[in-house]
Order: sequence, then structure tokens, then C-alpha cells
Amino acid sequence: MTTWQSMLPGLDEPLSISEATARIKTRLESDPALSDLRVAGEIGNFTRAASGHLYFTLKDAGAALRCVMWRTSAARLRSYAPRSGDAVVARGRIAVYERDGAYQLIVEALAPAGVGDLHAEFERLKAKLAAEGVFDADRKRPLPALPRVLGVVTSPTAAAFQDVLNVLGRRYPLLDVVLSPTLVQGTEAPAQIVRALRALDDWGQCDVLLVTRGGGSLEELWAFNDEGVARAIAACRTPVVSGVGHEIDFTLADFAADVRAPTPSAAAELIAPDGDALAQAVDGLAARSEQLLTTRVQRARADLEALRRALRALGPGAAVQRSRERLRMLSDRLTRAMVADLSLRAARLRGVSGRLAAMGPLATLGRGYAIVTRAEDGTLIRSVGQAGPGMPLRVRVADGAFTARAGDEK
Repeated sequence: MTTWQSMLPGLDEPLSISEATARIKTRLESDPALSDLRVAGEIGNFTRAASGHLYFTLKDAGAALRCVMWRTSAARLRSYAPRSGDAVVARGRIAVYERDGAYQLIVEALAPAGVGDLHAEFERLKAKLAAEGVFDADRKRPLPALPRVLGVVTSPTAAAFQDVLNVLGRRYPLLDVVLSPTLVQGTEAPAQIVRALRALDDWGQCDVLLVTRGGGSLEELWAFNDEGVARAIAACRTPVVSGVGHEIDFTLADFAADVRAPTPSAAAELIAPDGDALAQAVDGLAARSEQLLTTRVQRARADLEALRRALRALGPGAAVQRSRERLRMLSDRLTRAMVADLSLRAARLRGVSGRLAAMGPLATLGRGYAIVTRAEDGTLIRSVGQAGPGMPLRVRVADGAFTARAGDEK
């Protein structure tokens, strides 16, 4: 029976693929020269995964190297978006992907070829100015709530300037805009930016300054990484807003400014108050003021009326009125007393009259008696002897009188 020992005499016991790959991985990943490797090449087969990881190859005329850049490292690519065909410089470490038996470069930093020196200079200047306190938070000033004049440092032909004007016109058209024109790119731009800033700051009429331009590559934005520009921004007596590039772009101007905006349009949003919100606030204040004024007027009227009542109560007119009321009351009491007295006297009189009537002749007549008088002279006949036979008589009874003649005495 043929075995591998007979076919390959003198060899040790063979390794498994996993064991061999593990040894290769250990050797490669423990090599100091491969743990911090810098390589230059052209990006090929670039893919940005949904997870945020970047996969690509770096190649030159003679070889290719598989690369992966994990999401956390890719997130630091603020000013550069890699793509296939770019010539770049990558820094990272060699690692072995055991499943495929392949080695790859774990990229930790990536920059376009020729930009590496700019990044280094950026970091050097940033550290220098930070150490001097140019970027300190305690020197940052708040923006005015209601600016009247905005000074803008940018190119008059830049799209960023038009974006700023559009936002300001929509939000707060009352804001006056003064442009101090300058180049925003190229070797002459830094000196012009510094002059434009100083001109507006020395003028002293601006409430806030805006340094702005649109997005671009690191080289295109480099004027705003100039040390002189950063120092000029920090030295301004007027609050400065920096709106340079896109949200992922950071410049020294951003760190030196009092406020950094991610874009020119966002800078205009930060500077200009919302006119509609202000109008609503003014309407609310006006309504509240009107309500407060109405309440105060009502209270003042009530206080005045109370004073008038008190004055009337304490004045001579009030005393006269009280005297009149008292006189009227006494008069009414006297009238009632007189009426009561007269009523009592009338009642007493009626009682006496009744008693007199009961004892008078008419009352006697009412009981069946009659009064007889001579018809001739009205002499009262008190006895029979006073009336001769045939004498005309007048007889008065209770309800009237009649005549009669005296008869013969029997």
C-alpha cells in the first residue's frame, strides 16, 4: 500500500490547513514592519457596504493588495470620499483572513496621494494654535439674537454666497448684508481673506461676520487652513461664524470662529432669526400688552369710582343729603303719629257720639216711644192736660212725624 511517507520520505507529520494558516497569521501579524504599514497605490473594486465598512484593492503595475476599512475608521474620512481609480496613500496593518487563506491590509487612514503632507500640516497647525489658546471655548462669544448688519467674507461669484442670501431673504429680510469680496481658493486667497475680515471688523458696523465658501477637496479648502486666516478670525472683535465646505469638512477657520456651521446655508440659518416666529412672538406680546392695559384701565376705573364714593360720603353734599334723609324720615314719623292720633281721637269721638246717641231722644224713639208737640207752636206735650180735645198735634216717631188731633178724654 502506497502512503505519503513512501512518496515523501523524510518529512515530518503534515499540518492541517488551519494550523498552517494560523502559523502564517502569527508570523505576519507579529512583524513590526507590517503592523504599521504605509502603501501607495490605485483604488480598485471599491465597495461601501451597508454596514459602513469599505472594501477595495490597492494596486500598482505589478501587484494588488486586498484592503478593508472598518466603519469606525471610515467615519473619520470627513474631507475625502474614496472611489475606484483614485491614487491614494493608505496606512494600516497586515492581517490574515483565515477562512479564505488570504492576507489583507486593515486600513486605518486613507488620503489622496499628495495630500498626506497637507494632513500632516493641518494637524501640526491645529496642535500649535490649540496650545496657544486660539481655539479655547472660553473666548467664544454668543451670536446676537437680532443682528442688524451681517458682514460676509467670500467670493461674490460663489454659489455659497447666493445660498446665504436666499436663506436670509426667506428668514429675516430686515438684515442688511455687506460683502467684503475675496478669493476663497489658491495661493493668494489667505492674504485676501485676512484683509477682508479686518476691513469689516475695523468698520465696526457689523453685528456678526460670516466667513464662507462651498465644499471642495482638501487642497481647494486649504486657504481656510492658513495660520494667518485662523489668527485673524480669532482676533476679530466682532463675533465670527464659519461656514466652510460640507458637514464632513473641518478647517482651522472652523475651530477659530465663535460658531462653526456645517454648510453656508446652515450658517445663514444660525445667524438670521426666524422672521415668522418673531412676528408670532410680537403678535403674542401685543395681545398680552393689550390685555394688561385693559386690566389696568379697569382697575384704575374701579379705584376712581371707589374714591368718588368715598369723596361723596365725606363731602358736604353727603351731609346735606343725610340731613335731608333724616328730615324726611322725621316728617314721615310725625305724619304717621298725627294720623294715628287723629284716628284715635276720631275713634274716641265715635264712641262718645254713640253713647250720646244711645241716651238721646232719637234712641228713645227707636225703642217705640214718640214725641208729641202742639202743631201750632211746637210746645212739647208732657201731660194729657196740655192737649185739649181736637187740638192739632205733631207726633214724631223714630222714622218720621205725622199730625194728629187730641181726642176726648174718656
